[in-house]
Amino acid sequence: MYKYFGFLILLLPFFTQAQHVNRADKLLIKNLEKHISYLASDELEGRRAGSIGEQKAVDYIVAQYEKIGLLPMGDNGYIQTFPIDEGKKFGTNAYLSIDNQKLQEGADFFPLSNCGSGAFKSQAAIVLNEAKQVWFNDVNDILEENKTNPHFDLTDWLSKRVVEVKQKGATALFLFNSGLIVDNIQFNKYDTTKSWSLPVIYFTKEGYAKHFKDETGTYEVDADIQFEHPTRTAHNVVAYINNHATNTVILGAHLDHLGYNQDKNGLDLNTLIHNGADDNASGTAALIELAKSLSKKSPNHNNYLIIHFSGEELGLLGSKYWLAHPTMKGNFNYMVNMDMVGRYDTARKLTVGGYGTSSKWANLLSKNASNLITHYDSAGTGPSDHASFYRNDIPVLFLFTGSHNDYHKATDDWDKINYTGEAAIIRWTQSIIKNADEIGKFDFLKTREVSMGKSAKFTVSLGVMPDYAFTGTGVRIEGSSQGKLGEKIGLKAGDVLIQLGDYKIIDVMGYMGVLSKFKKGDKAILIIKRSAEELKFDLQF
Repeated sequence: MYKYFGFLILLLPFFTQAQHVNRADKLLIKNLEKHISYLASDELEGRRAGSIGEQKAVDYIVAQYEKIGLLPMGDNGYIQTFPIDEGKKFGTNAYLSIDNQKLQEGADFFPLSNCGSGAFKSQAAIVLNEAKQVWFNDVNDILEENKTNPHFDLTDWLSKRVVEVKQKGATALFLFNSGLIVDNIQFNKYDTTKSWSLPVIYFTKEGYAKHFKDETGTYEVDADIQFEHPTRTAHNVVAYINNHATNTVILGAHLDHLGYNQDKNGLDLNTLIHNGADDNASGTAALIELAKSLSKKSPNHNNYLIIHFSGEELGLLGSKYWLAHPTMKGNFNYMVNMDMVGRYDTARKLTVGGYGTSSKWANLLSKNASNLITHYDSAGTGPSDHASFYRNDIPVLFLFTGSHNDYHKATDDWDKINYTGEAAIIRWTQSIIKNADEIGKFDFLKTREVSMGKSAKFTVSLGVMPDYAFTGTGVRIEGSSQGKLGEKIGLKAGDVLIQLGDYKIIDVMGYMGVLSKFKKGDKAILIIKRSAEELKFDLQF
Protein backbone atom coordinates (compact mmCIF):
# COMPACT_ATOMS: atom_id res chain seq x y z
CA MET A 1 0.00 0.00 0.00
CA TYR A 2 2.72 2.38 0.89
CA LYS A 3 5.66 3.62 -1.13
CA TYR A 4 8.62 3.68 1.20
CA PHE A 5 10.90 6.69 1.28
CA GLY A 6 13.33 5.54 3.88
CA PHE A 7 14.04 3.04 6.57
CA LEU A 8 15.71 4.18 9.78
CA ILE A 9 17.74 1.34 11.26
CA LEU A 10 17.93 0.87 14.99
CA LEU A 11 20.97 0.14 17.03
CA LEU A 12 18.60 -1.40 19.55
CA PRO A 13 14.80 -1.21 19.64
CA PHE A 14 13.62 1.24 22.22
CA PHE A 15 11.13 -1.17 23.75
CA THR A 16 13.98 -3.45 24.93
CA GLN A 17 15.45 -0.58 26.93
CA ALA A 18 12.74 -0.19 29.56
CA GLN A 19 15.39 0.07 32.25
CA HIS A 20 16.56 3.36 30.70
CA VAL A 21 13.15 5.07 30.62
CA ASN A 22 13.55 8.38 32.40
CA ARG A 23 11.20 9.86 34.94
CA ALA A 24 9.42 12.12 32.46
CA ASP A 25 8.77 9.24 30.08
CA LYS A 26 7.49 7.06 32.91
CA LEU A 27 4.96 9.78 33.73
CA LEU A 28 4.02 10.08 30.04
CA ILE A 29 3.45 6.32 29.80
CA LYS A 30 1.37 6.39 32.98
CA ASN A 31 -0.77 9.24 31.61
CA LEU A 32 -1.29 7.48 28.29
CA GLU A 33 -2.49 4.36 30.03
CA LYS A 34 -4.86 6.42 32.19
CA HIS A 35 -6.34 8.20 29.16
CA ILE A 36 -6.71 5.15 26.95
CA SER A 37 -8.04 2.83 29.67
CA TYR A 38 -10.84 5.35 30.28
CA LEU A 39 -11.56 6.36 26.68
CA ALA A 40 -11.65 2.70 25.62
CA SER A 41 -13.63 1.49 28.64
CA ASP A 42 -17.08 -0.04 28.41
CA GLU A 43 -18.44 3.04 30.20
CA LEU A 44 -18.01 5.05 26.99
CA GLU A 45 -19.78 2.37 24.92
CA GLY A 46 -17.50 2.68 21.94
CA ARG A 47 -17.66 6.49 21.52
CA ARG A 48 -20.02 6.37 18.54
CA ALA A 49 -20.26 9.86 17.03
CA GLY A 50 -23.23 11.71 18.50
CA SER A 51 -23.74 9.24 21.36
CA ILE A 52 -23.65 9.61 25.14
CA GLY A 53 -20.31 7.80 25.10
CA GLU A 54 -18.89 10.32 22.65
CA GLN A 55 -20.09 13.12 24.95
CA LYS A 56 -18.25 11.50 27.88
CA ALA A 57 -15.07 11.39 25.81
CA VAL A 58 -15.55 15.06 24.90
CA ASP A 59 -16.08 15.98 28.56
CA TYR A 60 -12.90 14.13 29.49
CA ILE A 61 -10.82 15.90 26.84
CA VAL A 62 -12.24 19.30 27.76
CA ALA A 63 -11.41 18.70 31.42
CA GLN A 64 -7.79 18.00 30.46
CA TYR A 65 -7.51 21.27 28.57
CA GLU A 66 -9.29 23.30 31.21
CA LYS A 67 -6.83 21.94 33.77
CA ILE A 68 -3.76 23.09 31.81
CA GLY A 69 -5.37 26.35 30.71
CA LEU A 70 -5.50 25.98 26.92
CA LEU A 71 -7.59 28.60 25.17
CA PRO A 72 -11.01 27.35 24.04
CA MET A 73 -11.45 27.76 20.31
CA GLY A 74 -14.75 26.07 19.49
CA ASP A 75 -18.08 27.75 18.80
CA ASN A 76 -19.13 27.24 22.41
CA GLY A 77 -16.07 27.09 24.61
CA TYR A 78 -13.99 24.15 23.45
CA ILE A 79 -16.92 22.57 21.61
CA GLN A 80 -17.99 22.71 17.98
CA THR A 81 -21.21 20.81 17.34
CA PHE A 82 -22.23 19.49 13.95
CA PRO A 83 -25.15 17.41 12.68
CA ILE A 84 -24.88 13.84 11.51
CA ASP A 85 -27.51 12.92 8.96
CA GLU A 86 -28.43 9.30 9.59
CA GLY A 87 -30.38 9.18 6.37
CA LYS A 88 -33.83 7.92 5.60
CA LYS A 89 -34.87 4.59 7.07
CA PHE A 90 -37.97 2.40 7.17
CA GLY A 91 -40.24 3.68 9.92
CA THR A 92 -40.33 2.08 13.35
CA ASN A 93 -44.07 1.43 13.05
CA ALA A 94 -44.10 0.75 9.32
CA TYR A 95 -44.92 -2.76 8.13
CA LEU A 96 -45.81 -4.99 5.20
CA SER A 97 -47.92 -8.14 5.56
CA ILE A 98 -48.86 -10.73 2.98
CA ASP A 99 -51.79 -12.99 3.93
CA ASN A 100 -51.48 -11.84 7.55
CA GLN A 101 -47.79 -12.78 7.69
CA LYS A 102 -45.53 -9.86 8.52
CA LEU A 103 -42.47 -9.63 6.26
CA GLN A 104 -38.99 -8.69 7.44
CA GLU A 105 -37.72 -5.45 5.95
CA GLY A 106 -34.25 -5.97 4.52
CA ALA A 107 -34.41 -9.77 4.35
CA ASP A 108 -37.74 -10.20 2.51
CA PHE A 109 -38.15 -6.80 0.91
CA PHE A 110 -37.08 -3.20 0.97
CA PRO A 111 -38.81 -0.03 -0.16
CA LEU A 112 -37.07 2.00 -2.82
CA SER A 113 -35.52 5.14 -1.35
CA ASN A 114 -37.88 7.47 -3.22
CA CYS A 115 -40.85 5.23 -2.53
CA GLY A 116 -44.13 6.95 -1.70
CA SER A 117 -45.61 6.67 1.78
CA GLY A 118 -49.01 5.64 3.02
CA ALA A 119 -51.15 2.85 4.41
CA PHE A 120 -53.08 0.54 2.10
CA LYS A 121 -54.94 -2.75 2.03
CA SER A 122 -55.31 -4.47 -1.27
CA GLN A 123 -55.54 -7.70 -3.13
CA ALA A 124 -52.56 -8.62 -5.28
CA ALA A 125 -52.49 -10.97 -8.25
CA ILE A 126 -49.12 -11.39 -9.96
CA VAL A 127 -50.59 -12.18 -13.38
CA LEU A 128 -53.52 -9.73 -13.19
CA ASN A 129 -53.12 -5.96 -12.80
CA GLU A 130 -56.35 -4.15 -11.97
CA ALA A 131 -57.36 -0.80 -10.50
CA LYS A 132 -57.31 -0.53 -6.68
CA GLN A 133 -54.88 -3.41 -6.44
CA VAL A 134 -51.14 -3.85 -6.10
CA TRP A 135 -49.38 -4.25 -9.43
CA PHE A 136 -46.34 -6.50 -10.05
CA ASN A 137 -43.40 -6.10 -12.41
CA ASP A 138 -40.64 -8.62 -13.06
CA VAL A 139 -37.67 -6.34 -13.81
CA ASN A 140 -35.93 -9.26 -15.52
CA ASP A 141 -38.34 -8.82 -18.44
CA ILE A 142 -37.34 -5.22 -19.06
CA LEU A 143 -33.64 -5.98 -18.51
CA GLU A 144 -33.72 -8.82 -21.03
CA GLU A 145 -35.54 -6.61 -23.49
CA ASN A 146 -32.89 -3.89 -23.20
CA LYS A 147 -29.69 -5.86 -22.58
CA THR A 148 -28.27 -4.73 -25.94
CA ASN A 149 -29.40 -1.12 -25.46
CA PRO A 150 -26.45 0.90 -24.05
CA HIS A 151 -28.72 3.88 -23.39
CA PHE A 152 -31.26 2.06 -21.26
CA ASP A 153 -31.62 3.51 -17.77
CA LEU A 154 -33.57 1.36 -15.31
CA THR A 155 -34.14 4.25 -12.90
CA ASP A 156 -35.69 6.32 -15.66
CA TRP A 157 -37.86 3.38 -16.68
CA LEU A 158 -39.04 2.90 -13.09
CA SER A 159 -40.02 6.56 -12.79
CA LYS A 160 -42.10 6.34 -15.93
CA ARG A 161 -43.59 3.02 -14.85
CA VAL A 162 -44.72 4.46 -11.51
CA VAL A 163 -46.56 7.28 -13.29
CA GLU A 164 -48.18 4.79 -15.65
CA VAL A 165 -49.47 2.37 -13.01
CA LYS A 166 -50.63 5.24 -10.80
CA GLN A 167 -52.74 6.59 -13.64
CA LYS A 168 -54.27 3.14 -14.05
CA GLY A 169 -55.32 3.00 -10.40
CA ALA A 170 -52.60 0.87 -8.80
CA THR A 171 -52.29 1.18 -5.01
CA ALA A 172 -48.62 0.16 -5.02
CA LEU A 173 -45.97 -1.33 -7.30
CA PHE A 174 -44.21 -4.56 -6.28
CA LEU A 175 -40.93 -5.39 -8.05
CA PHE A 176 -39.01 -8.65 -8.25
CA ASN A 177 -36.28 -10.11 -10.45
CA SER A 178 -36.74 -13.69 -11.63
CA GLY A 179 -33.58 -13.73 -13.75
CA LEU A 180 -29.81 -13.61 -13.34
CA ILE A 181 -29.20 -10.11 -14.72
CA VAL A 182 -28.22 -7.86 -11.81
CA ASP A 183 -30.66 -4.96 -11.66
CA ASN A 184 -28.76 -2.79 -9.11
CA ILE A 185 -32.02 -1.72 -7.47
CA GLN A 186 -31.19 -0.74 -3.89
CA PHE A 187 -32.14 1.49 -1.00
CA ASN A 188 -29.98 4.59 -0.66
CA LYS A 189 -30.70 6.26 2.65
CA TYR A 190 -29.26 9.56 1.41
CA ASP A 191 -31.37 9.75 -1.73
CA THR A 192 -32.82 13.27 -1.96
CA THR A 193 -34.86 12.85 -5.15
CA LYS A 194 -38.57 13.62 -4.97
CA SER A 195 -40.69 10.76 -3.67
CA TRP A 196 -42.92 8.93 -6.09
CA SER A 197 -46.68 9.13 -5.83
CA LEU A 198 -47.21 5.58 -4.56
CA PRO A 199 -45.28 2.93 -2.60
CA VAL A 200 -42.73 0.94 -4.62
CA ILE A 201 -41.46 -2.24 -2.96
CA TYR A 202 -38.67 -4.54 -4.13
CA PHE A 203 -38.72 -8.19 -3.05
CA THR A 204 -35.51 -10.12 -2.57
CA LYS A 205 -35.29 -13.47 -4.31
CA GLU A 206 -35.68 -15.17 -0.93
CA GLY A 207 -38.63 -13.00 0.07
CA TYR A 208 -40.42 -13.46 -3.24
CA ALA A 209 -39.97 -17.24 -3.21
CA LYS A 210 -41.19 -17.45 0.36
CA HIS A 211 -44.31 -15.29 0.14
CA PHE A 212 -45.45 -15.63 -3.49
CA LYS A 213 -45.19 -19.34 -4.13
CA ASP A 214 -48.25 -19.50 -6.40
CA GLU A 215 -47.88 -17.16 -9.36
CA THR A 216 -51.55 -17.69 -10.26
CA GLY A 217 -52.80 -16.97 -6.76
CA THR A 218 -54.31 -13.86 -5.20
CA TYR A 219 -52.80 -12.42 -2.04
CA GLU A 220 -54.07 -10.10 0.68
CA VAL A 221 -51.73 -7.18 1.25
CA ASP A 222 -51.78 -4.97 4.34
CA ALA A 223 -49.11 -2.30 4.60
CA ASP A 224 -48.19 1.03 6.13
CA ILE A 225 -45.12 2.39 4.38
CA GLN A 226 -43.55 5.21 6.38
CA PHE A 227 -40.06 6.62 6.72
CA GLU A 228 -38.03 8.30 9.43
CA HIS A 229 -35.08 10.62 8.89
CA PRO A 230 -33.18 10.87 12.18
CA THR A 231 -30.19 13.10 12.88
CA ARG A 232 -27.82 13.25 15.81
CA THR A 233 -25.33 15.82 17.06
CA ALA A 234 -21.60 15.18 17.19
CA HIS A 235 -18.85 17.26 18.80
CA ASN A 236 -15.39 18.40 17.81
CA VAL A 237 -13.09 19.67 20.59
CA VAL A 238 -10.92 22.66 19.67
CA ALA A 239 -8.20 24.28 21.81
CA TYR A 240 -5.50 26.85 21.05
CA ILE A 241 -1.98 27.84 22.05
CA ASN A 242 -1.43 31.44 20.99
CA ASN A 243 2.20 32.44 20.51
CA HIS A 244 1.15 35.54 18.53
CA ALA A 245 2.92 34.06 15.53
CA THR A 246 2.07 34.60 11.88
CA ASN A 247 1.39 30.92 11.16
CA THR A 248 -0.61 28.24 12.96
CA VAL A 249 0.08 24.50 13.07
CA ILE A 250 -2.92 22.17 13.33
CA LEU A 251 -2.55 19.02 15.43
CA GLY A 252 -5.42 16.55 15.18
CA ALA A 253 -6.81 13.14 16.08
CA HIS A 254 -10.29 11.68 15.89
CA LEU A 255 -12.06 10.81 19.13
CA ASP A 256 -14.97 8.69 17.85
CA HIS A 257 -15.25 4.96 17.24
CA LEU A 258 -17.96 2.45 16.33
CA GLY A 259 -20.16 2.15 19.42
CA TYR A 260 -22.11 -1.10 19.23
CA ASN A 261 -21.54 -1.27 15.47
CA GLN A 262 -24.88 0.44 14.80
CA ASP A 263 -23.51 1.97 11.59
CA LYS A 264 -22.38 -1.46 10.32
CA ASN A 265 -18.75 -0.43 9.79
CA GLY A 266 -17.21 -3.05 12.08
CA LEU A 267 -15.41 -6.00 10.56
CA ASP A 268 -16.68 -8.59 13.03
CA LEU A 269 -20.37 -7.95 12.34
CA ASN A 270 -21.36 -8.30 15.99
CA THR A 271 -23.13 -5.82 18.26
CA LEU A 272 -20.72 -5.91 21.19
CA ILE A 273 -19.09 -2.69 22.38
CA HIS A 274 -16.27 -1.70 20.02
CA ASN A 275 -13.98 0.16 22.41
CA GLY A 276 -11.46 1.36 19.83
CA ALA A 277 -8.37 1.54 22.04
CA ASP A 278 -5.98 1.86 19.11
CA ASP A 279 -8.60 3.39 16.81
CA ASN A 280 -8.45 6.02 18.08
CA ALA A 281 -8.16 6.36 21.83
CA SER A 282 -4.42 6.03 21.18
CA GLY A 283 -4.32 9.10 18.94
CA THR A 284 -6.64 11.03 21.27
CA ALA A 285 -4.40 10.31 24.25
CA ALA A 286 -1.28 11.18 22.26
CA LEU A 287 -2.79 14.52 21.25
CA ILE A 288 -3.73 15.34 24.84
CA GLU A 289 -0.17 14.69 26.01
CA LEU A 290 1.32 16.56 23.05
CA ALA A 291 -0.90 19.55 23.83
CA LYS A 292 0.18 19.41 27.49
CA SER A 293 3.85 19.56 26.55
CA LEU A 294 3.28 22.43 24.11
CA SER A 295 1.29 24.35 26.72
CA LYS A 296 4.35 24.33 29.00
CA LYS A 297 6.87 25.30 26.37
CA SER A 298 6.16 25.45 22.66
CA PRO A 299 8.35 26.59 19.76
CA ASN A 300 7.23 30.20 19.37
CA HIS A 301 7.36 30.76 15.62
CA ASN A 302 3.97 29.04 15.24
CA ASN A 303 0.66 29.00 17.05
CA TYR A 304 -0.90 25.58 17.74
CA LEU A 305 -4.51 24.62 17.10
CA ILE A 306 -5.52 21.35 18.74
CA ILE A 307 -8.56 19.61 17.21
CA HIS A 308 -10.17 16.35 18.27
CA PHE A 309 -12.55 15.34 15.48
CA SER A 310 -15.72 13.30 15.74
CA GLY A 311 -17.41 11.52 12.85
CA GLU A 312 -14.17 10.30 11.29
CA GLU A 313 -15.47 6.74 11.16
CA LEU A 314 -18.48 7.94 9.15
CA GLY A 315 -16.40 9.57 6.42
CA LEU A 316 -14.18 12.28 7.96
CA LEU A 317 -17.29 14.27 8.90
CA GLY A 318 -15.79 16.27 11.77
CA SER A 319 -12.71 17.46 9.90
CA LYS A 320 -14.73 18.30 6.82
CA TYR A 321 -17.20 20.24 8.94
CA TRP A 322 -14.46 22.19 10.70
CA LEU A 323 -12.89 23.17 7.39
CA ALA A 324 -16.27 24.28 6.06
CA HIS A 325 -17.06 26.12 9.32
CA PRO A 326 -13.68 27.02 10.84
CA THR A 327 -13.77 28.21 14.44
CA MET A 328 -10.75 30.38 13.72
CA LYS A 329 -9.07 31.67 10.61
CA GLY A 330 -5.40 32.17 10.00
CA ASN A 331 -2.36 31.17 8.01
CA PHE A 332 -2.26 27.42 8.53
CA ASN A 333 1.24 26.09 8.14
CA TYR A 334 0.82 22.31 8.24
CA MET A 335 -1.31 19.63 9.89
CA VAL A 336 -0.23 16.53 11.84
CA ASN A 337 -2.82 13.76 12.26
CA MET A 338 -2.39 10.90 14.74
CA ASP A 339 -4.62 7.93 14.05
CA MET A 340 -3.88 4.45 15.42
CA VAL A 341 -0.49 5.07 17.00
CA GLY A 342 -0.76 2.47 19.75
CA ARG A 343 0.51 -0.77 18.24
CA TYR A 344 4.15 -0.04 17.41
CA ASP A 345 6.37 -3.14 17.35
CA THR A 346 8.87 -4.85 15.08
CA ALA A 347 6.04 -6.05 12.80
CA ARG A 348 4.05 -2.80 12.76
CA LYS A 349 6.39 0.11 12.17
CA LEU A 350 5.51 3.79 12.42
CA THR A 351 4.27 4.87 9.02
CA VAL A 352 4.59 8.58 8.33
CA GLY A 353 2.33 9.62 5.48
CA GLY A 354 2.30 12.92 3.65
CA TYR A 355 6.01 13.64 3.32
CA GLY A 356 5.38 14.54 -0.32
CA THR A 357 2.89 17.32 0.55
CA SER A 358 5.69 19.86 1.07
CA SER A 359 9.26 20.16 -0.15
CA LYS A 360 10.23 20.83 3.48
CA TRP A 361 9.30 17.41 4.86
CA ALA A 362 11.92 15.17 3.24
CA ASN A 363 14.93 17.08 4.56
CA LEU A 364 13.33 17.65 7.96
CA LEU A 365 12.38 14.01 8.42
CA SER A 366 15.73 12.67 7.25
CA LYS A 367 17.49 14.81 9.85
CA ASN A 368 15.07 13.88 12.63
CA ALA A 369 16.52 10.44 13.28
CA SER A 370 15.28 8.41 16.24
CA ASN A 371 15.31 4.85 17.42
CA LEU A 372 11.92 4.22 15.78
CA ILE A 373 11.68 1.98 12.75
CA THR A 374 9.89 4.26 10.35
CA HIS A 375 8.33 3.89 6.91
CA TYR A 376 7.57 6.96 4.84
CA ASP A 377 4.75 7.44 2.36
CA SER A 378 4.47 10.47 0.13
CA ALA A 379 0.68 10.56 -0.35
CA GLY A 380 -1.38 13.31 1.24
CA THR A 381 -4.66 11.45 0.88
CA GLY A 382 -5.70 8.46 2.93
CA PRO A 383 -8.38 7.07 5.21
CA SER A 384 -8.19 9.64 8.00
CA ASP A 385 -8.73 13.33 8.80
CA HIS A 386 -5.46 14.62 7.36
CA ALA A 387 -6.97 13.95 3.91
CA SER A 388 -9.51 16.72 4.52
CA PHE A 389 -6.71 19.23 5.12
CA TYR A 390 -4.68 17.99 2.18
CA ARG A 391 -7.76 18.58 0.01
CA ASN A 392 -7.63 22.17 1.23
CA ASP A 393 -3.99 22.59 0.13
CA ILE A 394 -2.45 22.29 3.59
CA PRO A 395 0.72 20.14 4.00
CA VAL A 396 0.10 17.13 6.22
CA LEU A 397 1.78 14.34 8.15
CA PHE A 398 -0.14 11.17 9.02
CA LEU A 399 1.20 9.06 11.90
CA PHE A 400 -0.02 5.44 11.92
CA THR A 401 1.41 2.23 13.40
CA GLY A 402 -0.42 -0.09 11.07
CA SER A 403 -3.46 -2.29 10.95
CA HIS A 404 -3.91 -5.48 12.96
CA ASN A 405 -6.36 -8.30 13.60
CA ASP A 406 -8.34 -6.20 16.11
CA TYR A 407 -8.99 -3.33 13.68
CA HIS A 408 -12.70 -2.37 13.71
CA LYS A 409 -13.45 -5.31 15.99
CA ALA A 410 -14.72 -5.54 19.56
CA THR A 411 -11.29 -6.87 20.59
CA ASP A 412 -9.45 -3.53 20.14
CA ASP A 413 -8.90 -3.04 23.89
CA TRP A 414 -6.66 -0.87 26.07
CA ASP A 415 -4.49 -3.71 27.39
CA LYS A 416 -3.14 -4.39 23.88
CA ILE A 417 -1.58 -0.94 23.49
CA ASN A 418 2.23 -0.60 23.45
CA TYR A 419 2.41 2.39 25.80
CA THR A 420 6.20 2.61 25.70
CA GLY A 421 6.06 2.65 21.91
CA GLU A 422 3.38 5.32 21.85
CA ALA A 423 5.41 7.49 24.24
CA ALA A 424 8.38 7.25 21.88
CA ILE A 425 6.17 8.35 18.96
CA ILE A 426 5.05 11.40 20.96
CA ARG A 427 8.68 12.30 21.72
CA TRP A 428 9.53 11.93 18.03
CA THR A 429 6.58 14.15 17.07
CA GLN A 430 7.69 16.78 19.59
CA SER A 431 11.10 16.90 17.94
CA ILE A 432 9.54 17.20 14.48
CA ILE A 433 7.45 20.17 15.68
CA LYS A 434 10.47 21.78 17.31
CA ASN A 435 12.67 21.44 14.22
CA ALA A 436 9.85 22.51 11.88
CA ASP A 437 9.53 25.74 13.84
CA GLU A 438 12.79 27.01 12.38
CA ILE A 439 11.71 26.47 8.77
CA GLY A 440 9.01 29.12 8.58
CA LYS A 441 6.14 28.77 6.14
CA PHE A 442 5.74 25.36 4.48
CA ASP A 443 4.97 25.20 0.78
CA PHE A 444 2.27 22.83 -0.47
CA LEU A 445 2.67 20.12 -3.10
CA LYS A 446 0.14 17.83 -4.73
CA THR A 447 0.95 14.13 -4.37
CA ARG A 448 -0.18 10.86 -5.83
CA GLU A 449 -3.52 9.51 -4.66
CA VAL A 450 -3.63 6.61 -2.23
CA SER A 451 -6.43 4.08 -2.09
CA MET A 452 -8.72 3.86 0.91
CA GLY A 453 -8.65 1.59 3.91
CA LYS A 454 -6.70 1.21 7.15
CA SER A 455 -7.66 -2.44 7.30
CA ALA A 456 -5.47 -5.32 6.26
CA LYS A 457 -8.63 -7.15 5.21
CA PHE A 458 -8.35 -6.25 1.54
CA THR A 459 -6.01 -8.09 -0.81
CA VAL A 460 -7.13 -6.14 -3.89
CA SER A 461 -7.79 -2.52 -4.72
CA LEU A 462 -8.95 -0.39 -7.61
CA GLY A 463 -6.51 2.30 -6.52
CA VAL A 464 -9.14 5.04 -6.32
CA MET A 465 -9.88 7.78 -3.78
CA PRO A 466 -13.57 7.92 -2.82
CA ASP A 467 -15.43 11.19 -2.40
CA TYR A 468 -16.68 10.76 1.17
CA ALA A 469 -19.04 13.72 0.82
CA PHE A 470 -21.04 12.04 -1.98
CA THR A 471 -24.56 11.10 -0.86
CA GLY A 472 -25.88 9.46 -4.02
CA THR A 473 -26.06 5.73 -4.67
CA GLY A 474 -22.64 4.22 -5.33
CA VAL A 475 -19.14 5.57 -4.71
CA ARG A 476 -18.05 8.69 -6.55
CA ILE A 477 -14.28 8.88 -6.94
CA GLU A 478 -12.04 11.93 -6.71
CA GLY A 479 -9.24 10.34 -8.68
CA SER A 480 -7.10 7.26 -9.35
CA SER A 481 -3.61 6.54 -8.06
CA GLN A 482 -0.93 6.75 -10.71
CA GLY A 483 -0.17 3.37 -12.22
CA LYS A 484 -2.95 1.60 -10.30
CA LEU A 485 -5.81 -0.47 -11.73
CA GLY A 486 -8.35 2.36 -11.80
CA GLU A 487 -6.09 4.55 -13.92
CA LYS A 488 -5.15 1.65 -16.21
CA ILE A 489 -8.77 0.85 -17.10
CA GLY A 490 -9.63 4.52 -17.62
CA LEU A 491 -11.52 5.65 -14.49
CA LYS A 492 -11.85 9.41 -14.12
CA ALA A 493 -12.60 11.85 -11.34
CA GLY A 494 -16.38 12.09 -10.95
CA ASP A 495 -17.07 8.50 -12.01
CA VAL A 496 -19.58 6.70 -9.77
CA LEU A 497 -18.88 3.02 -9.04
CA ILE A 498 -22.19 1.15 -8.86
CA GLN A 499 -21.37 -2.54 -9.30
CA LEU A 500 -18.38 -4.89 -9.20
CA GLY A 501 -19.04 -8.38 -10.47
CA ASP A 502 -22.38 -9.50 -9.04
CA TYR A 503 -22.11 -7.12 -6.08
CA LYS A 504 -23.97 -3.82 -5.96
CA ILE A 505 -22.18 -0.82 -4.47
CA ILE A 506 -24.41 1.40 -2.35
CA ASP A 507 -21.89 3.57 -0.50
CA VAL A 508 -18.28 3.67 0.71
CA MET A 509 -18.82 1.12 3.47
CA GLY A 510 -20.55 -1.22 1.03
CA TYR A 511 -17.66 -0.78 -1.39
CA MET A 512 -15.22 -1.94 1.29
CA GLY A 513 -17.31 -5.06 1.78
CA VAL A 514 -17.43 -5.72 -1.96
CA LEU A 515 -13.63 -5.48 -2.29
CA SER A 516 -13.23 -8.11 0.40
CA LYS A 517 -14.99 -10.62 -1.89
CA PHE A 518 -12.09 -10.60 -4.38
CA LYS A 519 -8.47 -11.74 -4.41
CA LYS A 520 -5.53 -11.16 -6.71
CA GLY A 521 -6.03 -12.75 -10.11
CA ASP A 522 -9.83 -12.56 -10.01
CA LYS A 523 -11.60 -11.14 -13.05
CA ALA A 524 -14.74 -9.02 -12.83
CA ILE A 525 -16.85 -6.47 -14.65
CA LEU A 526 -16.96 -3.01 -13.09
CA ILE A 527 -20.05 -0.92 -13.85
CA ILE A 528 -19.88 2.84 -13.39
CA LYS A 529 -21.91 5.92 -14.18
CA ARG A 530 -20.14 8.76 -15.95
CA SER A 531 -22.52 11.70 -16.15
CA ALA A 532 -25.73 10.11 -17.49
CA GLU A 533 -23.95 7.22 -19.24
CA GLU A 534 -23.45 3.74 -17.80
CA LEU A 535 -20.11 2.15 -18.68
CA LYS A 536 -18.67 -1.33 -18.17
CA PHE A 537 -15.00 -2.23 -17.72
CA ASP A 538 -13.43 -5.68 -17.79
CA LEU A 539 -10.70 -5.91 -15.18
CA GLN A 540 -8.41 -8.36 -13.47
CA PHE A 541 -7.05 -7.73 -10.00
